[in-house]
Amino acid sequence: MRYEKMSACAKREAVELFGIAAAAVLLVYLLISFYFTSHFFFHTTINGADLSLKSAKEADQDISTYVDHYKLLLVERSDKSEKITGQQAGLTYKNRTYIKKALYEQNALHWLSSLFKKQELYAADLFSYDENRLKEAINSLDCFKQTRIEPENVSYIYLNGHYQLVKEVYGNHIKKEKLETAVADCLLRGKTRVDLEVYDCYENPVYTMNSPKTFQTLRHLNKYVSSHIIYLFGSKREVVDGNVIQNWITVDKNLDAVIDKGGVRTYVKELGGKYNTVGIKRDFITSSGTQVQIEGGIYGWKIDQEGETEALTDNIITGRILMREPVYIQKAVSRAGNEIGKTYVEINITRQHLWFYKDSRLVVQGPVVTGNPNTGNATVTGAYMLNYKQEGAVLTGPGYEAGVRYWMPFYGNIGIHDARWRHAFGGEIYKKNGTHGCVNAPYYLAEIIYKNIEAGVPVICYQEAE
Repeated sequence: MRYEKMSACAKREAVELFGIAAAAVLLVYLLISFYFTSHFFFHTTINGADLSLKSAKEADQDISTYVDHYKLLLVERSDKSEKITGQQAGLTYKNRTYIKKALYEQNALHWLSSLFKKQELYAADLFSYDENRLKEAINSLDCFKQTRIEPENVSYIYLNGHYQLVKEVYGNHIKKEKLETAVADCLLRGKTRVDLEVYDCYENPVYTMNSPKTFQTLRHLNKYVSSHIIYLFGSKREVVDGNVIQNWITVDKNLDAVIDKGGVRTYVKELGGKYNTVGIKRDFITSSGTQVQIEGGIYGWKIDQEGETEALTDNIITGRILMREPVYIQKAVSRAGNEIGKTYVEINITRQHLWFYKDSRLVVQGPVVTGNPNTGNATVTGAYMLNYKQEGAVLTGPGYEAGVRYWMPFYGNIGIHDARWRHAFGGEIYKKNGTHGCVNAPYYLAEIIYKNIEAGVPVICYQEAE
């Protein structure tokens, strides 16, 4: 029983001691709180100035001192840095009433939290600066005096059959307006360090090694140069591969791979200059066994420049590997020899005679009347081809209209046809009573030719040397 009474006493004493301790702690807390009614909390800054545990008067003096000794460090690229002082920018401590206001608004009872949390205050009108002096200070920076290096996007280089990446160039071109804004902001906030990279003060490349489009474009480029087109020109070949194609590819400012159609068109034009045969000189063995040189006319191979430009461009875009002929506007019967082949019509204007061969076999021959050279209507010479054939046609021209049974044009409105109004052919009739350019043939001759000839068959017109 005595033990229980002693325990109760001890409990009461403990409670009393705890109450005294709590009251003492509360008193100390309140005394400290009272201190913070006239002093700033721990870890308190205003516009960059450290005012921890400072009274209003002390804070006012510290801010003045802070402004007087203020320096802003500009961190630039390539491990370079410069400074702008508050004096250079005309920095002044403007709103002196703010300190008292900030201290008044500070809740003294919350001082304990300031031990663990920074109190970073900002007043927009606490400081001011001279805009003109700041611009002068910025203009005098070394970063504006160095040789300017413009930024460049990631680029591509063709090496060993494929494209490789070339790292972008960041350069040193500073956006002056952006820098002025960043420096002004730091001055007003009292910050002592401005990283030009962080504040986006540099002109940067739009596309870098890390841009998703960089690798998309790389895939397109390598697809283009993987194309391999072999052109067939009879026994001759022309190859278009990556080494040729890379000369026609550019990458634009949007990092899009662009095929220069002008370059492709020029290449196709060069192919035409090399392999087109329309109008070229051809050695021809006549039916009388002599050799003549045929020049002019519309017969021969002719590449369709626009059609082939489109086809080749499409082959490149799709990365094709193939062997083919180019797109032609017209073709000759072969690429061998004089390209005339074994089926053709031969017209000797000097002898006024026509021969028609089919697969080297003479089908028919006979006299004809050609255009009158004395009236400016001589029949054209050169290598041509039958455009088409028509049974039953009415031929018209200046001062004439004639119906024919077999019409076989080979050059515009000039062609071979029957002329039932004539009673004689050959000789020198053409010199006085020649045609307007057509080749008049006896009915039987025109009929046999018509029934055995097809469009595209060469028609060779020539004169012998007299």
